[in-house]
Amino acid sequence: MSRTRRDAPAVKTYADHEVIVPAHELSRAVTLTGTDIGPDLAAIERAEQALSELKTEFEDWMKLECDRLDAARLRAKAEGIRHAVRDQLFHAAHDIKGEAKTFGYPLAAEVAESLCRLIEHTPDPRSIPFTLVDQHVDGIRAIIREDARESSDPVGSAMVTRLRHVTDEFLVHANRRRLGYLDGIVITPPPLAPRE
Repeated sequence: MSRTRRDAPAVKTYADHEVIVPAHELSRAVTLTGTDIGPDLAAIERAEQALSELKTEFEDWMKLECDRLDAARLRAKAEGIRHAVRDQLFHAAHDIKGEAKTFGYPLAAEVAESLCRLIEHTPDPRSIPFTLVDQHVDGIRAIIREDARESSDPVGSAMVTRLRHVTDEFLVHANRRRLGYLDGIVITPPPLAPRE
């Protein structure tokens, strides 16, 4: 099959860089059947069935991710939260944040997101209280262990809210000298009056 000019990748040149736009060959791989161009409901049903069959594998994957997060936590406790250990802890939490909703654990995703914010936005990672890290990791593990899949779970929702609040309070304190740094990052607003 010979390439036509339309199939060739395009190059857009800017002052300081170039962008290569690949050929759009996928459109030739798709064929429409029948006269209705709407969604293929049978294909959607097959995809949902396949996801349903993978449900037990999702649970196993989440348990493996929890074990990885726990190992990163234990390493951080043993070695301190220095650069490489901090990155390992952050990436383990970030992976759970990204996967948990897909795997049916939205509350675990929220707790992992809170842990990521804690790690990412603390100016000196060595100042992060291990108690707060433990609460996040143990919270994620409990959600997976108890199979708390509903975001409306009262115990899980209360835990997520409390962890988010405590994390925000810590971040506000840790970043008190970085004016404006937490704008759009902290969910809980700082107090209007100083605490005594």
